[in-house]
Formats: sequence, structure tokens, C-alpha cells
Amino acid sequence: MIKLYNTLTRKKQIFQPIKKGQVGIYSCGPTVYWNQHIGHMYAYTQWDVLVRFLRWEGYKVKWVMNITDVGHLTSDQDSGEDKMEKGAKREGLTVWQIAEKYIAQFLESLDLLNISRPDVLCRATEHIPQQIELVKKIEARGFTYRTKIGLVFDTSKFPDYPKFGRLNLKKQLPGARLEVDPEKKSPWDFYLWIYGRPNHIMQWNSPWGRGFPGWHIECTAMSTYYLGHQFDIHTGGKDHILIHHTNEIAQGYGAFGRQTANFWLHNGMLTVKGEKMSKSLRNIYMTQDLVAKNYHPLAFRYLILNSHYRTGLDFTWEALEGAQKAYFRLLDFVRRWQKEEGFKGEDDKSEEKFKNQFRKFLEDDLNLPAALSVVWGLTKTSLSSSTKLNLIFDFDKVLGLKLKEEAEKEIIVPEEIKKLVEKREKLRQQKEWIQADKIRRKIKKKGWRIEDTPKGPKVKRV
Repeated sequence: MIKLYNTLTRKKQIFQPIKKGQVGIYSCGPTVYWNQHIGHMYAYTQWDVLVRFLRWEGYKVKWVMNITDVGHLTSDQDSGEDKMEKGAKREGLTVWQIAEKYIAQFLESLDLLNISRPDVLCRATEHIPQQIELVKKIEARGFTYRTKIGLVFDTSKFPDYPKFGRLNLKKQLPGARLEVDPEKKSPWDFYLWIYGRPNHIMQWNSPWGRGFPGWHIECTAMSTYYLGHQFDIHTGGKDHILIHHTNEIAQGYGAFGRQTANFWLHNGMLTVKGEKMSKSLRNIYMTQDLVAKNYHPLAFRYLILNSHYRTGLDFTWEALEGAQKAYFRLLDFVRRWQKEEGFKGEDDKSEEKFKNQFRKFLEDDLNLPAALSVVWGLTKTSLSSSTKLNLIFDFDKVLGLKLKEEAEKEIIVPEEIKKLVEKREKLRQQKEWIQADKIRRKIKKKGWRIEDTPKGPKVKRV
């Protein structure tokens, strides 16, 4: 019995799909004006595990994710420059070239972290007709009004507008949104279609004039286009609750008179040493940056799996170092078991017991840290090596750590370790024993050990 924390109700609820045996999931995807950093990848890894777990449980899952390549303004509150145009100016490229460049970076990051490609990865610019049709439905049901800048959703027509984000609208003073468009009735009303910006590069014809869609409409349009007017799960970051997802819910009500998603799941944020990632702090890292520093990308995935999706993660290099050591230890266990597959242990009913424990923790709102503890518990048992391999490979269908594939690869000693070993050898030849021993300890801290042999030093993982 799967229980998930539903932001709609602010409590864990038993998950029951709309159609027996089938699950439709929509995830808010990237805005491709810039690189996707490890904070973004934290979220996509967590939702990848959700999809993997549901499939492991036997559900047929359809996972849809959008790519925002138009309409996301620099402020989520309908003000500022379009992020795609800002990216194009920054790099001297066209908006289309910027989109292609950063879609490629996003897909590479997915692959490095072994995040399954969504079944549908849909670009906003390729679904303009669907967005226009949805806006027409909202307009026909009397939820809009026009200003000189655009067609606006009238939130006063949706009495439950503040409910999802638990907003106190009386305390919200008119701000940026009214300054940009003084014709708006309320500061929290938002654009469905913007036609009053003639200098905007990306524009399409519409019943309201030539223009471009608001950011929020694309998610409602594409989720319902691919999954139906009502689907099972919508995921995204906690930062989307107050504006983006609140507006999505309003659009669903305006078009269909009901919720589009039964469950709304939100992930916590990734911080770096307790601080939000920002350019000014120079603490924004991509998955590719971790690889460049000789970290295995799946060590970062392992680090993510040690956090609960609703809690978030505080990233430090020390934490990543520890995660890499733990990940390599798991691979070494797999290699050892593969060599000992003929060993017979005490199987009894333990195999089913481990599966039930693993399932129980994941059914409890995806408690991944507890599920990982089951994996480590497996390493301490006297089960047969073949049984342990069967179990850990089965669990890895959910965890996505590629344990079988990576264990079969040749162990590659990082260049940094090789250089330290060479430096230590020179010091030993010069009989600088104290300095040589300091380097040996440094190598050990990084997860490697040295065996001195007549043929020279051999390096092995701790």
C-alpha cells in the first residue's frame, strides 16, 4: 500500500491510480536558457526513483516532462525579460540555438546520473496550438479579461485560488505585476497569452493577437494533452507551490472545472554548505563539474538517495567524497559476490524478508534512506552470494546505481591518486619516510590504499 505526501491535503495519502495498473505522471522540467545545475538534477533524480519504484511494483507508467523554451520571464510574477531572450543576448546566439545548447546539456546530465528519459519530453514551442486551445476553453468559461499587454486569468472567478499555496491575499500588496500592467485587477492575476510586447522575438498568431504564451499555461496544456484532463501525479519543487502550481491549479479549474492532478508532490531544495546556490557565491555546480573533479556521477546519485525527497540535501564536497567511498564499497561487494557465486549460505525465507523491508520503506512516501539501509543490511548477512546478487540487482532497478554494469568495469585509478603515489615513491627513495607516510594517509582519506610490493606499489580502493 503506497502512501505519498500530497501537497493538496498536506498529509500522506494512500495512492490509488485513476486507472487500475496505470499511472500518469507530469514533472515540471527545465527552462533551457542556462545550464541545469545539481540542484535541478536533485529533483529529477528523486522523480526518476518514483517512476522506477512504481514500475518495480508492476504499474505501467507514462512519465511526461516539459521543456520550457519560451514564456518564462525573469520574474515568476509576470515581469522582466523572457529568460530565453536573456540567454540569447548573453551568448550572442539565437533563442533557438540557446534552446538546443542547453537541452543537450540537460540530456547529458540525465544520462550521467542514469536518470531515465521521460516517455514524453515536450517542448513548449512545439505545443503552441495545444496552449491556444486550452486558453480558448478558459476564456469561453468566463475566467479571463484583456489588458493592453495580454489576456489575463481573473483569479477572482476562482474562490479557492489561495487554498493550495495557503496564501493570505489580504496581506499581499500590489507589486511588480501591477507596475508592469496597471490594468490588471489584482496583483496575483496572471497572463495566459501576452500580445503587447512587439519586440519579443518568439511570437505566434492567436485569436488575441500575435504574441506568446504565459509560462504557466504550457504545463497545464501539455500535461492534460498527454495524460488526460485528470491524471495521477504532478511533481515539482517546493518553490513552485506559491505561484506556478497555484496558477496551474487555477487554469485547470478554469478549463475543466476541477483538479487536473490527484497528487501534487514537491521536492525540497539542494543547498551548498547551507546556502542557496547563486552566481555571486560561485557555488553553482553542474554534474559535468563533478566529473571534471574526478567524481563518479553515480556517487552523486548515491548521495541524493541518502536524502528524503521532501527534505532536500545540503551538498558539500566532503559529503560527496563520503558518498563516493560508500558507492565504491557497494561495487566491491558486488565484485566479491560475483567471484563467490558458488558459495551456499542460509537462504531460508530471508530473500522475501529483504524484499518486503525494501518495499515497505519505499511505500512510506519514498523513504529512500531507510531503503538504502536494507541494501547495506544485505551485505552483513550469511545469505548465498547468488541470492545477495539477485536481491541487490533487483533493488537497483529502483535505485538506478548501475551496480552490475559498473562492477564489471575495470577499476580506474584517478589521475590525482596516481600523482600522489608517484610523489610518495620519490619521497621513499629519498628516505623521507615521515612525508611519504603523510601522503599515504592522504591517499587513504580519499578512499584508496597502497600495497608496497617488490614490483612497486599497488593501489586498491579502501
